[in-house]
Amino acid sequence: LGFDWVKVQLEWPIVQPDPETRQWFFYDGLVDEASAHGLNLMFSVVGAPAWTRAAGGENGPPDDYTHYTNFLDEMLDRYDGKVHSVEVWNEQNLDREWATPQGLSPASYVQFLAQANETIKAHDPNLIVISGALAPTGIHDGVTSYDDFLYLDEALAAGLLNHADCVGAHHNGYNIGPNVPYEAAPADPEAATAIFRGPFDNPHHSWSFKTTIDTYAQKVQAIDPNKKLCVTEFGWASSEGYDEFPPGFEFAQDNTLEEQAQFIVQAYQQMHDEGNVWLAFLFNYDFGNKGNGPTDDPVPYSVIDTSGIPRPAFGAVGEMPKPE
Repeated sequence: LGFDWVKVQLEWPIVQPDPETRQWFFYDGLVDEASAHGLNLMFSVVGAPAWTRAAGGENGPPDDYTHYTNFLDEMLDRYDGKVHSVEVWNEQNLDREWATPQGLSPASYVQFLAQANETIKAHDPNLIVISGALAPTGIHDGVTSYDDFLYLDEALAAGLLNHADCVGAHHNGYNIGPNVPYEAAPADPEAATAIFRGPFDNPHHSWSFKTTIDTYAQKVQAIDPNKKLCVTEFGWASSEGYDEFPPGFEFAQDNTLEEQAQFIVQAYQQMHDEGNVWLAFLFNYDFGNKGNGPTDDPVPYSVIDTSGIPRPAFGAVGEMPKPE
C-alpha cells in the first residue's frame, strides 16, 4: 500500500487482566513485524482493567490515573525504539469509553492526558503524543454522549494543547463524500437515491468529514496556529457484495465499492492539500477477513473483503501518490 505508519489499538485489560499477570505475547509479534519492515507504529492505548476501577468494567479510565501511566511506562520500556506515537485513549466523549463517577468531563480527560504525556515524554521526547480522538456525535445529553465540538472547546480551554503534539480526530464518512459540508448535504446528488437519510433529512455537523476536520482545525489553530490534527480513524463503509450489513450502519448500503475507493483517496488528497493534518490512519486494512462476517461493524470499512480479496479501495490507495 506504500504507507510508512500503522495504527494498532492496544487493549490494556488484555495485557494486564490482574495486577500480576502480563500477556504481552498478544502484541509482541506485531511490534516485531512492524519494526522489521521499517514501519512507524502508533499504539492507541485503551481500556482499563476492571481491577483498577471501583465500579468495575473496562469502559473508562482507572480510578487512579497512575495505573495507566505505569502501564505506559512498562509498554515503552518493553518496545523501546519500536513505538513511535501513542494516542491517549479513544472517544472519551462517550460513556461507553469514559464511564466515571464524574461523568463525561473534558477537564478530567485533560488531567489524564497531562499525566500520560509527562510519562511518555520522560521515556522519549521524540515520541508523538496524540490526544484521544473524539467521536463525532449529534447527541449531547452530557451523560451518555457529549457533542464533540463542545467537548473540544472545553478541553482546549482546560489546556489540552499543552499536553499533546497532535489533536486526535475521527470520522467514518457515512454516505456523503469527504468534500461535502454538512449544510450542503441535502442538495448533494447522493440525496436522490440514499437509503440512509440522516445527512440529507437531518443535517448536522457530525455527518460531515469536511465540516468535522475543518472545524477541529479552526478551533485548535485559533489557539496555536502551528498545531495540527492526527486523524486516527477515518473511512467509508460499503456493503456492496454482501447480503447483510451491521445493524445501525444502514449507510453502508449507499456506498458502492467504487465510491468507497474514490472517497478514501479524495479524503487523503484533501487532508494533504489543506495542510491541517499531520498523520491520517485509514480504518481499516484487514478486518474484512478477520471479523465475524458482514454484520461485524468494522468489516464493511475494510479494504479487504471477507474472503481476503482486495476491494477496489485497496488498489486505489496503493496507487495513490504518497508525500515524501
